[in-house]
Amino acid sequence: MKNFFKSIAIAAVATFGFATASHAQATATASASANIITPISIVKTVDMNFGNVAVSATIAGTAILDPAGTRTTGGAGGVTLPATTGTVSAASFTVSGQASYTYAITLPTSCTISDGASHNMTVDNFTSVPSATGTLSASGTETLNVGATLNVAAAQASGLYTNATGVPVTVNYN
Repeated sequence: MKNFFKSIAIAAVATFGFATASHAQATATASASANIITPISIVKTVDMNFGNVAVSATIAGTAILDPAGTRTTGGAGGVTLPATTGTVSAASFTVSGQASYTYAITLPTSCTISDGASHNMTVDNFTSVPSATGTLSASGTETLNVGATLNVAAAQASGLYTNATGVPVTVNYN
């Protein structure tokens, strides 16, 4: 009898110990994907240049350079634009990236240009064409032109004024 119960116990362990429960089970799969687009880039093609500007000894004024490269004067009349214009050009950039994508344009608030001595002028009121947002062409490029306002003090010292850091223009995909 002892062997009989031992045999039943071993059989029960073998039967129930190796038995698996059967449950309803389902599996689904999802694919993973990514679309890598061309990175946006901007390259300067032309520097901003206000050209020759004449200043009054007693009145400050401004020279306004629009994105098309046309100059006008503003302020109280302290600036005139001589007939010998010198080099006049709005800044120009080529924006490249994914064809037909739109991008945001960030222009600087202001920058300072200097004659290398202690004489400075401020450039501000930056404008661009296109303005706040541009759209890349079917080939993935667009020209971005930037103008600004040059603030000239009365009796501003003569000389060539530049800035070492440049005028930063930033573009980002929308």
